[in-house]
Amino acid sequence: MRKILQFLKAIAKNNNREWFEKNKPVYLEAKNEFEDFLEELHSELLKFDGSLSNLNPRKMGFRIYRDVRFSKDKRPYKINMGAGFSPKGKMEQEPGYYIHLEPGNKNFVAGGIYMPNPENLAKIRQEIDYNSNALLKILNDKTFKKQFGGLSDWDRLKTAPKGYPKDHPQVELLKNKSFVVSHPFTDTEVKTPMFAKKVALVCRNIKKLNDYLSEAIA
Repeated sequence: MRKILQFLKAIAKNNNREWFEKNKPVYLEAKNEFEDFLEELHSELLKFDGSLSNLNPRKMGFRIYRDVRFSKDKRPYKINMGAGFSPKGKMEQEPGYYIHLEPGNKNFVAGGIYMPNPENLAKIRQEIDYNSNALLKILNDKTFKKQFGGLSDWDRLKTAPKGYPKDHPQVELLKNKSFVVSHPFTDTEVKTPMFAKKVALVCRNIKKLNDYLSEAIA
């Protein structure tokens, strides 16, 4: 994993096409190392999540190229490497697992469902309304709380969603527009031979949340 972190450090300082083209072989080595890691991680994930069995792990990584069409930030390349694992592919409107590598101890693994469309969001909120106990059991589990703290709170409504009273007992959960948890890793941890197993160990607990969300949107 050293080649990945070394390349990402370099692209962060030289985020331009001329440098990238000149160092394309270095990028391809890092990309290959990342795909090797994804194969190893996929094997670990399959030990507890058979829904991922049809995936080609080497295809689960996201492109290094940024879409700058509508962004003020015109840097052409991402300064991280990421990949998503979910039954149909890369977490498109379904719960899954996301791995993010970025130097400076900004690495993390995340899971759940990110920005579900209005239909799926309504289904999840309905499930919380009808069956909050199952979700609360997951969120309040000691190991779960130690690894994740709780659901990420950066994507929420300021008040209760339409159709739900402001004094709903689970109004704080209903305010969420994404249902995501994450766990950080240091650069030192990323470089260890056991990193894939460590990530999978965290994902094993994420699966409990994914199962709840999958049932909600089924």
